[in-house]
Amino acid sequence: MTPASAAQKPVTAAQLTIVPANEASWDGLVAIFGTTDYCGRCQCQRFKIAGWFWRDSTQEQRTAMLRQQTACGEPAATTTSGLVAYLGDEPVGWVAVEPRTAYPKLRTSRVVWSGRNEDKADDGIWAVTCFVVRKGYRKRGITYALAAATVGFARERGARALEAYSMATPAGKEITWGEMHVGSRQVFADAGFTEVSRPSPRRAVMRIDFAR
Repeated sequence: MTPASAAQKPVTAAQLTIVPANEASWDGLVAIFGTTDYCGRCQCQRFKIAGWFWRDSTQEQRTAMLRQQTACGEPAATTTSGLVAYLGDEPVGWVAVEPRTAYPKLRTSRVVWSGRNEDKADDGIWAVTCFVVRKGYRKRGITYALAAATVGFARERGARALEAYSMATPAGKEITWGEMHVGSRQVFADAGFTEVSRPSPRRAVMRIDFAR
């Protein structure tokens, strides 16, 4: 097997170490996000900034916001905004998971609320909003392990339910990597989520409720 083909082998959950972002280093998160493509520019702020974030924020502001939200390098921090995956010593993936109320943009999202009548201020409902896999490690299954890890993370921190706003991927229909930052329907189905609404043919709201 050549080194190139070995690099594309699937990564199993058992090979990964997934930790709260405050237990990861900031340099590691920077390596995951990169600086050039959509994730490097957005800095996981799409749902955080109430207005149009390209107009209403700068790159520097978005980066500072992510650093504050994650509390990277602060293991004693009581809150963080996501999880970081390591393959050996290499940081390879990120997933954003927090109370739904932490995302101002979700309050007005048709995707979230179409056909639903719930308390938008209920902070017992958590949300998974974004995945980033480091270049060189994409399409190897890392998002599956990250999605599964969000379930225990949210439940252990008191969530009554966890939801996601995934992309449905019809057979033969190409969806770009940038569109898939919210995760695919199949990723969440494999993690135990159930579809609760379909606001459009390409969007599926997935949810898992925790027994009390």
